[in-house]
Amino acid sequence: MTGQVIAVASGKGGVGKTWFAITLAHALAQLGRRAVLLDADLGLANADVQLGLAPARDLGAVIAGRATAEEALVAHPAGFYVLPGRSGSGALAELGAAEMQAVLALPAQLAGSFQHVVLDIGAGIGPAQRRLLAASDLPLVLATEEPTSLTDAYAVLKLLAQDAPQAAPRLVVNMAAGPAAARRVHGALEAATRRFLGRGLDLAGLVRRDAKVPEAIRAQTPLLTRHPTCAAAADVAAIARSVAP
Repeated sequence: MTGQVIAVASGKGGVGKTWFAITLAHALAQLGRRAVLLDADLGLANADVQLGLAPARDLGAVIAGRATAEEALVAHPAGFYVLPGRSGSGALAELGAAEMQAVLALPAQLAGSFQHVVLDIGAGIGPAQRRLLAASDLPLVLATEEPTSLTDAYAVLKLLAQDAPQAAPRLVVNMAAGPAAARRVHGALEAATRRFLGRGLDLAGLVRRDAKVPEAIRAQTPLLTRHPTCAAAADVAAIARSVAP
C-alpha cells in the first residue's frame, strides 16, 4: 500500500488549520478509509489537546528513537489514528539535520500502512513547513476572508511553486460566510497565482462559519462526533469526498 499524503498548511495561525486537519482525517475514516493524522506542527503541536488525548508517546519520542511511529500511534474512538506532536513544547521547532530527515521520512512511512496520511503542518513558511508541504501528494492551503490570511496564503503558494513546481495545491476557505464569500477569496488568490506564478489554483471547498465548531473544540470532541449534521461537518465531509482518490 502507498497511501495519499495530504498536507494541511496555512500562512498564518488562527485560521483553524489543526481543527480542519483533525476533521478531515475523521471524515476520511467515515468514508471507510484507513486514515491517520500526523501532528507535524513542530513548534506548537496541539491536536492531542483538541482531541482530549494524553498520549504516552509522541513525535518527540519517535524522533529521539525512544519509540517507533507505530508505537506512538493513538487509535481514536472515532475511527482514525493520531501520531501526536509534542504539545506545549518548542523543543521540536529547531531540529538538527538527522532529526529533520526523520520527520520528513514519517509521512511516506505511514503511507505504507494507511490510505490517507493527513499532515497538520505548522503555520508559517519555515524550512520544515516548506519541505513537508513540497513532499506531500496533495497540498491543501487554508485561508479565511481576512486580508492578512490571503496575503500569507499567497506567500505559501509562491514558495511551494518554487519548491515543488509540479505540485497542484488546492485552496480551502475556512470560516466562510457562505459560498459567495468563498468564491471571492478563491478568485483573489487564483488571480494572483495566475498573474505572478503562471499557474491556476483549484478550490477544494469551503467550510462555513459555524458556532458548533468552537463548541466542539471546547468539549475536546471531534465535530463529526458531536455535531455530525451541522453545516461545517457537511462541508468537511464534502471536501473529504473530493480529495479521496
